[in-house]
Amino acid sequence: MNDLAYYAEPGPLTKGAKNLPSDIRELLAAVQDRLVHEPGHPDHPTGHLRRTDQILAHPDRPLLGSCRHFTLLVVAALRAHGIPARARCGFATYFVPGWHIDHWVAEYWNDGAWHLADAQLHPALIADLGIDFDPIDVPRDAFEVAGTTWLRYRSGDLDPHHCGFPGPDTHGPWWIASNLIRDTAALSKLELLPWDVWGAMPGPTDPLTDDLTTLLDNLATLTTNPETAADSRALYPTEPLQVPDKVFNFLRKADEPVLTSETL
Repeated sequence: MNDLAYYAEPGPLTKGAKNLPSDIRELLAAVQDRLVHEPGHPDHPTGHLRRTDQILAHPDRPLLGSCRHFTLLVVAALRAHGIPARARCGFATYFVPGWHIDHWVAEYWNDGAWHLADAQLHPALIADLGIDFDPIDVPRDAFEVAGTTWLRYRSGDLDPHHCGFPGPDTHGPWWIASNLIRDTAALSKLELLPWDVWGAMPGPTDPLTDDLTTLLDNLATLTTNPETAADSRALYPTEPLQVPDKVFNFLRKADEPVLTSETL
C-alpha cells in the first residue's frame, strides 16, 4: 500500500465519520458545531474520549474536547471519504505571543500536496487572535510539526522553554521530545491523547540520553518534511516509540487501554 492509500483509510481510532462533510471548509464548520475547546481536565470526562465514534455518539452537543478531538474528527471524516489525511502533533505560534503552544492540526492531501487545517480556529477565534491566514491552509511557520520544533531547538534557533504551555514543568526539551513521539504515533494512525505517556517519553527532570537524542534527530528529519513524514512508520515499531496496549493517562494518573469498547 502506498502512502496516500494508507492515509485514505481509517485507523483504529478514526472510524465512524461518514456522515460528516468531505469538503474541507464545510467539514471545519461541522466540527466546530460539535465541539468546544476545553483541555482534558479530569473533571471533564469527554476530553478523554479516544475514538471518533465515541465522540460522535455522545449526547452532549457541543462536546467539550481538546485540539486533538477537533483534529481527530477532521482526519476521520476525510478518511471516510477516501481523502488522505493524518493528525499532526506540534506547536502553534498564533495563540500566545512569543510562545510555541502545544497543539494538534490535521494534514490532508489536496491538489498534489499536503496542507494543514486547524478546525479549532472558529471565525470568532480568528477575529480575536487577529489571524490573517486561512484555517484550511495553515502556514508551516504558524504551526510547526514537532519535528520542526525539535530541529530548531537542537540548532539553537529556538528557546525550548517557550515550547509547551506557560507554567511550571509544562515546557522545555522534554515536552518537545514527547510531542515528537506522539506525532510519530499519529503518523502510524494511532492518534493518542495529548497527555498520554508511554515508551521513551521523558519527564521534566529526565535527561535526554544520547541514544534518545539520536533517535529523535532521525525522526525529526523525516517528519518535518510532509513528503517524507510517512517514512517514520519504519521506525515506529521500535520499543521506545510504539504505543503499547495500555498507556499512562497523566491527567488521570492511571493506566488506560488504548483501544477500549467503553463509551464514557
